[in-house]
Amino acid sequence: MPTSSTLSGPIVATIRERIISWQYPPEHRLTEEALSREFNVSRSPVREALRVLATSGLVKRMANRGYAVRQVNLREIEEIYEVRLALELYAVETLASRGGSQEALAPLRKSWEAVRDAPDNRNGEELAELDTIFHESLVALVGNETLLRNVKAIDERLLVFRMIDFRRRERLESSCAQHLDLIERIEAKDVEGARAAIRTNIGHGRQNVRETLKEAVARAYAAL
Repeated sequence: MPTSSTLSGPIVATIRERIISWQYPPEHRLTEEALSREFNVSRSPVREALRVLATSGLVKRMANRGYAVRQVNLREIEEIYEVRLALELYAVETLASRGGSQEALAPLRKSWEAVRDAPDNRNGEELAELDTIFHESLVALVGNETLLRNVKAIDERLLVFRMIDFRRRERLESSCAQHLDLIERIEAKDVEGARAAIRTNIGHGRQNVRETLKEAVARAYAAL
């Protein structure tokens, strides 16, 4: 017979995905009763799932013992971008100082050359995923699992903002050029050039944070 822990796992995963993809707006109420009906389980696994989500900071406990969604705000997003930049500066500096392997970097170059040559063949979600893969692949080449784990956690929270950002044609064009330039800098062992390239790339994404946050909130309310 399934235990509460076994039943709560899928509930945690589903609600987590909804929060991260902004299917819930900030302060959206989550009640044991409604979730029990939705997932067709008793309140016990729902209660455990909500405790897990509260521990991870995705929901917060309310005074009346209910829970509400805790979405990131503008300042938190800006702070996430600051940490992301610090981590990726270290990654590209390390790679450039070693001299990136052309064999390892070739698939990344090829994927963004394909986007550059046929920009209308991808939607915002696909481009955001491709951008995430690009950055995480570079970090993976450093060989530091703790670094990669932290970058992945940051990317998870920023994915929806990347999706919105990549709907802009000018953002796509600039990002293609920036990615290809970064690869060239790493291959050339140009440490300062690689640092400047990653600053430009991440900085452009951060510049649009205010607008992308507004779109994410609007989308969340529209989905209710």
